[in-house]
Amino acid sequence: MGDVEEPGRSPQPRGAPLPTFRWKQIRSHDLPGDKWLVVERRVYDISRWTQRHPGGSRLIGHHGAEDATDAFRAFHSDLGFVRKFLQPLLIGELAPDEPSLDGPQNAQLVEDFRALRQAAEDMKLFEANPAFFALLLGHILAMEVLAWLLVYLLGPGWVPSALAALILALSQAQSWCLQHDLGHASVFRKSRWNHLAQQFVMGQLKGFSAHWWNFRHFQHHAKPNIVHKDPDVTVAPVFLLGESSVEYGKKKRRYLPYNHQHLYFLLIGPPLLTLVNFEVENLAYMLVCMRWMDLLWAASFYFRFFLSYAPFYGVPGVLFLFVAVRVLESHWFVWITQMNHIPKEIGREKHRDWASSQLAATCNVEQSFFNDWFSGHLNFQIEHHLFPTMPRHNYRRVAPLVRALCTKHGLNYEVKPILTALGDIIRSLKKSGDVWLEAYLHQ
Repeated sequence: MGDVEEPGRSPQPRGAPLPTFRWKQIRSHDLPGDKWLVVERRVYDISRWTQRHPGGSRLIGHHGAEDATDAFRAFHSDLGFVRKFLQPLLIGELAPDEPSLDGPQNAQLVEDFRALRQAAEDMKLFEANPAFFALLLGHILAMEVLAWLLVYLLGPGWVPSALAALILALSQAQSWCLQHDLGHASVFRKSRWNHLAQQFVMGQLKGFSAHWWNFRHFQHHAKPNIVHKDPDVTVAPVFLLGESSVEYGKKKRRYLPYNHQHLYFLLIGPPLLTLVNFEVENLAYMLVCMRWMDLLWAASFYFRFFLSYAPFYGVPGVLFLFVAVRVLESHWFVWITQMNHIPKEIGREKHRDWASSQLAATCNVEQSFFNDWFSGHLNFQIEHHLFPTMPRHNYRRVAPLVRALCTKHGLNYEVKPILTALGDIIRSLKKSGDVWLEAYLHQ
């Protein structure tokens, strides 16, 4: 079977011989209206499918002209069901003498990682414990009730109000974690039930859109710490991270005093991310994408919140309480979600294999009951990124297998104390600012 011409390529009829392609041909199909990808050595034209992709066009588009086999398996728990959607997009396969991987990737590492995943499946580590997640939801609802009872029984004084705000912020933080589990379809066997439950938790308990969250978060998982692909690190020109520090310095860009970004981060980063950035971005997404059901779910949160606390505080007081809760919650979100990523490598696309790309962008925090609960098991960030659909209560069981894989292939399996991890955020920002200043002054 020889190589084929590309123009006018259309999906192959069932039973017809599959044309073959070489990586050199495939690499040219990574344009906005022309996207191919490879899954299990088969070539798919996803150009028209990207806009219909449930995870969003950017998520699948980030894997254009790549071998997306491990990403495909990582994001989808029911592979048989998803393959039905891929079949009409099939246009060929890799030529027999072409390697399965594009570029200088470690084929043995890829093989060993896939064997590790199979071992985890055989150990039933992708099966959720219903009691675990029921307890999580129960303690979230209990905190919501406790906060209201404090104000109801003790009155709207400063002390009861401060305690209520703290408890509500903890409830909001744990709701982030639970909706995160549901978004990754790691709670229920059927994706539909996960999506419905996520809409309830994200909408009624938090006031946000589940579709908005999945749209941005799945991109982060697909290409962690890759500038312009991972929204979490595409934060210039407010903050400079990793390679963007050098780029801005060489181009003499100075919109802010970046050599002091580790200081102004404390003023605008943790306090305002959820209160300002997420609220605006979330609302814009729902309106632009016409997610009216998400908008209704979000509105139900605000209706419940104001109905619950307006009798005690009045409208101005309720607004003040809401802002206080969002600011406290925002501190938790920024510190806990970024302690595993900002201190790691941040830069342009390197086209690594799945395991290498995830390990380069993540680190773990030491395991303890408090760390597990407070971070929503994001202290096992390495395991979570390698296996996004794995229920989080199984991370500690798969961790020794992941560590052994890293040891075998000389990969860094980094584990830090929680205070060190939190401090590394500031140290990384300062380092990036210093790099920018040096490039700015000497180029």
